Amino acid sequence: MDDLEKYIEKRKKSDPQFAKGFEEGFEEFKIGVMLRQAREEAGLSQEEVAQKIHTQRTAISRIENHAEDIKLSTLQKVASAVGKHLKISLA
Repeated sequence: MDDLEKYIEKRKKSDPQFAKGFEEGFEEFKIGVMLRQAREEAGLSQEEVAQKIHTQRTAISRIENHAEDIKLSTLQKVASAVGKHLKISLA
């Protein structure tokens, strides 16, 4: 574990508000990363995905970099555009 990971773990233990915010932010970040990876694996540019779902390239960039508060219908459209199926689970 590097110094940053140690700091984050220590801070999460001592500050419940930080822990909650960190976890929520990390989940949003992961969604954007997964969407970008799926797009790249499909060999598509942001522009190509945008055209498939009838939106602007900047919207795809925003989704990949700041996936917070994204509509479920938008997630479904992006998944379909890159040849994937959206699977949601509650844990």
